[in-house]
Amino acid sequence: MPIQGLNLLKLEVTMEIKIQSIHFDATEKLQAFIEKKTAKLEKSYEDIQKVEVQLKVEKPATALNKTTSLTVSVPGNKLFVEKTYNTFEEGIDECVDAMKVQLTKYKEKLRNK
Repeated sequence: MPIQGLNLLKLEVTMEIKIQSIHFDATEKLQAFIEKKTAKLEKSYEDIQKVEVQLKVEKPATALNKTTSLTVSVPGNKLFVEKTYNTFEEGIDECVDAMKVQLTKYKEKLRNK
C-alpha cells in the first residue's frame, strides 16, 4: 500500500565532461560528437562524476597520428583508456566502447564485494 503524501525526489546529477585538445583547436562539431558519445557512458554506470577527454595530434605528417584518451572518475576510482587512430571520431568511438567494458567490469566488481 503506497504511503500518501510522500513524494520521492530523484536528483538528476549530470556528469561533467571536460575536453582538452593539444596541438590543435577542436571544432564545435567534434566537441558535440564527443559530448554525445560520452553521455552514453552513463547507461553503463550511473555514478560517473567526471569524464575527461584528451585529444592530441602526434606527428602531423604521419598516419595514425591522433591520440584520444578518456579518463572517467567514479566514486573512489579513475578508469583510463587511450587509443590512436587516423581520426578523432574513430578514437572516440573506440575509447567509449572500451570504457563501457571497463565500467561494466567495475560495476560487477562492486556488486560482488
